[in-house]
Amino acid sequence: SRVPLSSINRANNGRRTIVAPSVVGIALGAISGADRAIMVKTKAVTARRATVVTRASADAATPAPTPAPVKKSAFKKFSSAFSTLFPVWTVLSAVVGIKAPATFAFMQSNMYTLCLATLMLSMGITLTLDDFKRVFSKPDVVGIGFLLCYVMMPLTAMVIGNMVGLSGPLLAGLILVGSINGGQASNLCAYIARGDVALSVLMTTATTIGCIFMTPLICKFCLGAIVDVNAIGMAMSTVQVVLLPIVIGVTLNKFVPKVCRAVEPACPIIGVVATIILVGASVATCAEPILNAGIKLQLAAFLLHAVGGAAGYWVMRLFGYDETVCRTTAIETSMKSSAFGFLLATLHFPEFLVRVPSAVSVVWMAVMGS
Repeated sequence: SRVPLSSINRANNGRRTIVAPSVVGIALGAISGADRAIMVKTKAVTARRATVVTRASADAATPAPTPAPVKKSAFKKFSSAFSTLFPVWTVLSAVVGIKAPATFAFMQSNMYTLCLATLMLSMGITLTLDDFKRVFSKPDVVGIGFLLCYVMMPLTAMVIGNMVGLSGPLLAGLILVGSINGGQASNLCAYIARGDVALSVLMTTATTIGCIFMTPLICKFCLGAIVDVNAIGMAMSTVQVVLLPIVIGVTLNKFVPKVCRAVEPACPIIGVVATIILVGASVATCAEPILNAGIKLQLAAFLLHAVGGAAGYWVMRLFGYDETVCRTTAIETSMKSSAFGFLLATLHFPEFLVRVPSAVSVVWMAVMGS
């Protein structure tokens, strides 16, 4: 007999009601099982990663073995300590020059030349041709320092000298100090002040080479109307005292570098001793005129180096350079090769008083630069 369609539908509906939950349950069970498997795998991966991170943290926490420090020899320690006290030796030498001028009676003009040449040679054997190439690798910093040395400082000396009312020869001597190259002791002072020693050497090298033509030209045009100036003689002395020793030093460094490296630890001592002798002898020669010049000359020399240092620092600040470059430029601008100025005044200026500002400046330069 025929079964009614409604009965079949009811039966089918009943089976759907029974079958559908079973299918859904199986599917949900499969999904749940898959989730559990994924969770297990995720936990395993996380555990492995945590282990790696823990090991990495432990490795990071464990300090890396540091290389054994290179021990300085006793001589190098002495050289460093002796050089660091450079300002003290300079002041003591000046005091001896004032109180007991006869102590430096052995220093004649040729001895000044010898001491300065020795000072330059001690600098030259530490230089290579690459050092001169690096001057051109930093044309902005070195160029600004060059302009400060040979434009701003002579003008500052002229303004200060007139402002305090120095006499003609003393004014000429102060302008001469402002017109000479940066002092070699500036490299040592840059080291003491935590400046950029390499940059200090570059700037000193640039101004030292530049003084061969800049100092005679400035003196000729600025001082010719005040005192007699032997510009050609100044240029020749500069070549003999500055250029020749540096060329010899660089040449030795090129062909016998091992010898230069062996001698190099003694170079700071040689430079400081030569400077001390030059300071004491310069002051001793001019002891009476220094005392007679009074506070005016002391004030003028102090202001020249103080203003030069401050200007060197803040000019670099305005151009956006960092603290190290600013400090180094301040030292380079403030410190002048006053002993060289004294030699030039002695050899090429007939007026005795022209050399007196250099004798005063050589002390203030060391104190201010340090």
